[in-house]
Amino acid sequence: MPNIASILKEEIARVARKETRGETQSLKKASAQYRGDIALLKRRIQALEQQVKRLGKAGNRAPAQAAAEEGGTALRFSAKGLAAQRRRLGLSAAAVATLLGVSGQSVYKWEDGKTRPRASQIAAIATLRKMSKKQAAARLEELGG
Repeated sequence: MPNIASILKEEIARVARKETRGETQSLKKASAQYRGDIALLKRRIQALEQQVKRLGKAGNRAPAQAAAEEGGTALRFSAKGLAAQRRRLGLSAAAVATLLGVSGQSVYKWEDGKTRPRASQIAAIATLRKMSKKQAAARLEELGG
């Protein structure tokens, strides 16, 4: 015949497990709901960040369009175009940097597409496009000497 103490102990453990399970079920449901809410908020943040990025890009285009409307032509920059221009003139990045009044590292970063020149620098690059090899060499002589 089983011991009454062991039977009571087993029954108490079973009831305790049942109560604990009931209490933790509500916590599990709340936790799942919170995880869903967090995921929803993350998706919403991502969508808003993308929208801000798109609006920022559209905002960057607006000044160029405004300049075109004012009668001037909008200047565009191309990393490949700058590299091709430098090769056409037969100049090093340091020489181009001297002509533009910037550092050689800036020219390398522009050509790699890591950074973009400022508007004033784009205007200087546009004047560089109009130069011939002789004009570029003469201008380097002026700036160097």
